[in-house]
Amino acid sequence: MKFRPCIDIHNGAVKQIVGSTLTDSTAKDNFVSALGADYYAKLYKKLGFDGGHIIILNPVRSEYYKADLEQAKAALSAFPNGMQLGGGVNDKNAAEFIEMGASHVIVTSFVFHDGILDLERLKRLVKAVGKERLVLDLSCKRVSESYFIVTDRWQKLTEVKLCAETMGLLGEYCDEFLVHAADAEGKTHGIERGVVEILADSLLRNPFLPSCTYAGGISSMADIELLREIGGGRIDYTIGSALDIFGGNIALESLR
Repeated sequence: MKFRPCIDIHNGAVKQIVGSTLTDSTAKDNFVSALGADYYAKLYKKLGFDGGHIIILNPVRSEYYKADLEQAKAALSAFPNGMQLGGGVNDKNAAEFIEMGASHVIVTSFVFHDGILDLERLKRLVKAVGKERLVLDLSCKRVSESYFIVTDRWQKLTEVKLCAETMGLLGEYCDEFLVHAADAEGKTHGIERGVVEILADSLLRNPFLPSCTYAGGISSMADIELLREIGGGRIDYTIGSALDIFGGNIALESLR
C-alpha cells in the first residue's frame, strides 16, 4: 500500500475540484494553484512519489484543452516515466503520450462508451501501447446498492457494474486500475467505504488482479488507516484536496 500523487488540470491550471460538480467546462474549485504542473511533478520526483497520475479534466473539444495539454507536457518533462496521464486518450494518440514521458496512459471514456464496455476498442489500445502501459479508470457512482462505472468527466452512467467479475475480465488487458469514488471526490468527508470493500473483495478473490489505486474523500490519517484495514494493505491511494500542498491539512512529506 503506497501513496500515489496526483496533478489535476482544468481550464489551464492545476486544481482540486469537487468531482460531482464537474461538467465539460465548469466545476466547483477547492483549490486553484498559481504554480504550474511541472512544479508539482518536480516535487513528487524529489520526494520519490512515483506512479501518480496527471488528469486533464477538460474534453478535447474544449477551448482550454490546449492549455491543459501544455501543462501536462511540462509535468511529464519534469518527471519522465514517473507519472501516468489520462484525459482524451484513445488508440490513435495513446502512443504519443507515452513518447511525451508518461509511464502509462489512463483510459475510461474511450473504452466505456454509449454506456457499454467496448472490448474491441480496449484491444486496440493494448495493441497501441501494450498491456503494461495501460491503466483503466473504473471511476464509479452508487445506484441503489451497487456501483456503476461513469464516463465523460463522471457525467455519464454506464451499464457496467464495478465488481469482482468486471475487474477480473478487465484485468486481462491492463497493468493497473484507478478507481475514483466520484460522489466522494473532492469533498474530504472520508472514503466511500462501499467502493473500497468491492476493491478489497475483488483482490481477495483474485490475487492476480492488477494493482489498484483508490481516490475519493480521504481527509485524514485515520481515513488512510481505515483504507489499510479494509483493503488488507493491498490498495494504493491518492489524496487531493486534503494535502497541504493543495490547501489541506495532511502533510505531503508525512506520506513517504
